Amino acid sequence: MGYRVVVAGATGNVGREMLNILAEREFPIDDLAVLASSRSAGDMADFGETGKQYKIQNIEHFDPAGWDMALFAIGSEATAVYAPKFAAAGCTVIDNSSLYRMDPDVPLIVPEVNPEAIDGYRVKNIIANPNCSTAQMVVALKPIHDAAKITRVVVATYQSVSGAGKAGMDELFEQSRNIFVGDSAEPKKFTKQIAFNVIPHIDSFLDDGSTKEEWKMVVETKKILDPKIKVVATCVRVPVFVGHSEAINIEMENELSAEDAQKILREAPGVMLVDKREDGGYVTPIECVGEFATYVSRVREDSTVENGLALWCVSDNLRKGAALNAVQIAELLGRRHLRKD
Repeated sequence: MGYRVVVAGATGNVGREMLNILAEREFPIDDLAVLASSRSAGDMADFGETGKQYKIQNIEHFDPAGWDMALFAIGSEATAVYAPKFAAAGCTVIDNSSLYRMDPDVPLIVPEVNPEAIDGYRVKNIIANPNCSTAQMVVALKPIHDAAKITRVVVATYQSVSGAGKAGMDELFEQSRNIFVGDSAEPKKFTKQIAFNVIPHIDSFLDDGSTKEEWKMVVETKKILDPKIKVVATCVRVPVFVGHSEAINIEMENELSAEDAQKILREAPGVMLVDKREDGGYVTPIECVGEFATYVSRVREDSTVENGLALWCVSDNLRKGAALNAVQIAELLGRRHLRKD
């Protein structure tokens, strides 16, 4: 037996990817509802490469009673309206927005890292999906933390424009084309030109000089992995369409050699170690597109601290950073709480 599943926000990058991954992973579905705003109601949405299509329904008029779970990719404003309605009707919400991530009554889940935390979902019947950069980082950190107890993390991100949605991807494409033909490359979505440039600014600035994206990485890592870990992040938008990269420096309580870290990472769930110390012996964002894994490369010891490591981490932000993690949460929810034998 399968589940009655809702995908809300099916016309966006993440929503479409949710449908693709549900199909790819053959998630047990008895009934599927595909929702979006009134602008898209009546259009058709593809269910991966299965050949099946579903008519998009207006979320405003949808009755969630009798549905098992809903994967939300509709942004914080719409989530604030619809998530409580769905949850109250008995449909568990798996939310991709930032709205509920730091709510103490809502589990923030990366299934490879803190699956047991999902057991608290019944308080609000809502489960939060973390920020895309946080999700891939904690997958890489978890096995190292278990082995040597991480005390501090310094991370610099190289985040693709797809993290800013379709408008971000369109802006990179249009600016690049315009520069080649001598036309204007004025920014619209981003604060500065993104084509052939990098922008050390994602989301709004906070009083301490950090950005909200950097704050998310700090507080979400603590909630998911360990509240005692100190984290500092610098988040940068780069001219890459899909795939986030991170340069991570780790300080640990106990000694762990690079060789031992490689062995641990090689066996870690969700991690693919590609670490050959030769030309091309590492993974770049273009190579991770469409893949499920979080790739780790360039593992080496950091001699500037007593017990330190440095590594490079790459993942498809539309997958592990959003849609894949949401589907994995749905699978976990099914296994632990909604089993239908």
